[in-house]
Amino acid sequence: MDDEKYCIGCGIKLQDSNMLFEGYTPDLTNDICSRCFKLRNYGEYQITTKSNEEYIDILKSVNETKDLVLYVVDLLNVQKDINMIRNYIKNRLILVLTKRDLLPRSINDEKLKNYFENLGLDYQDIIIISSDKNYNIDELLLMIKKHKSSKNIYVVGHTNSGKSSLINKMVKNYSEENYELTISPLPSTTLNKVNIKLTDDITLIDTPGLVDRGSIVNYVDFDLIKKINPKKEINTITYQLKKGQTLFIPQLFRMDYVEGDKNSFTFFMSNDLEIERKETNRCNELTELSKRTIEVGYNQDIVINGLGFIKTIEKAKIDIYVETNVEVFVRDSMI
Repeated sequence: MDDEKYCIGCGIKLQDSNMLFEGYTPDLTNDICSRCFKLRNYGEYQITTKSNEEYIDILKSVNETKDLVLYVVDLLNVQKDINMIRNYIKNRLILVLTKRDLLPRSINDEKLKNYFENLGLDYQDIIIISSDKNYNIDELLLMIKKHKSSKNIYVVGHTNSGKSSLINKMVKNYSEENYELTISPLPSTTLNKVNIKLTDDITLIDTPGLVDRGSIVNYVDFDLIKKINPKKEINTITYQLKKGQTLFIPQLFRMDYVEGDKNSFTFFMSNDLEIERKETNRCNELTELSKRTIEVGYNQDIVINGLGFIKTIEKAKIDIYVETNVEVFVRDSMI
């Protein structure tokens, strides 16, 4: 219907009939729903009921177009199967690696690019950006102009990958519109497609982020989510461990060094998280969590989905304690 109106913050259809349903606003002349209003002004988060199947259907609708896609990936939380997006969309694609400002400045961008270039993802171009620091945003705009096939540019990725932050930065940089998407460190902030006219020949279309059920942010409270999500450049911490020693983060994660020579473990995680060390036989913390045993090889990362990763040097056998549904995996070292 022509009189239908959608929230400019999250894309949901606005309605004033049921305050318990998504899209509720007490006044249909408002531009945002009550959920976005509370999130923006009071930091209050309301859990949504949408499923990943609905989000996947939106991605499949993108696949029906010939439009360029920006695939936004958080450098600190790279999915185990980054190529999974190709199950749903075959469009021309730019790989946009976000949140560069959170990784140490000493890391070489070209080394990061090389890592992703070797993962086998089919894309037209690759770029590393920081929306917060306005890093490489002009270069991204030039890439879009080079590769676009129409004025519509879709922005896809997982929840909290930085899609809405990127769009907000581009609107601020290049548009005369007074427009801002709702952003949050919580899952499912964007609920539907949102069209944002950037210039006369570019319209950005934000899409809901795929919810990663293996991410730790789905299983902790809001206060812990705020600690888990870094706010500034990470100060990496390296621990030298030997067999029989344990590192743990209260309430979240424990790592026992079960087998191997003396080894170094470098943590790429939020500065707000406190890491403690104990002898394993004197450590009683977090044993109620689910234990899984993993083996790592030379120069590999241990990834705790949603929490960050740990770079190792030598081969080792390790016991990891974490919430049952949180995904833990090993990959070749990204850095």
